[in-house]
Amino acid sequence: MRLNNLELSPGSRHSRKRLGTGPGSGHGKTSCRGHKGSLARSGGSRSPGFEGGQMPLIRRTPKRGFRNIFQQNKYAEVNLTELNRITAVSQIDIQILKDHRIIKSRVEKIKILGTGEVTRKITVIANAFSATAEKKITAAGGEVVKKN
Repeated sequence: MRLNNLELSPGSRHSRKRLGTGPGSGHGKTSCRGHKGSLARSGGSRSPGFEGGQMPLIRRTPKRGFRNIFQQNKYAEVNLTELNRITAVSQIDIQILKDHRIIKSRVEKIKILGTGEVTRKITVIANAFSATAEKKITAAGGEVVKKN
């Protein structure tokens, strides 16, 4: 087989539907959009949950419970591998992580997770720690400080 012998499979390429090309084409006048209505207009589309005017499923099903998204504890998760990137300081807190762009500046709480290894003695100040992260930091001779 050579490049000059390659051919497309039959039926793999289709010519595009040419709309608005007159009555003889079968795609003239309304250009396959029907008469009037929102779908005939430019930019007219239906929302994802629209069911043709029928009451949508999401509105038919009963709603239960309450979830206050404003009082959730939102933690930025930081792995031990990311703490190893900071070599200049021995005490790591939220401000140091922000300065090194490991977490975003708007983050208020951090949780240290245990993925990776601690290669040196460090003091970590954070809001929460996973059990494995705590063990690995103390095993390396470091210190874990929880703040609220």
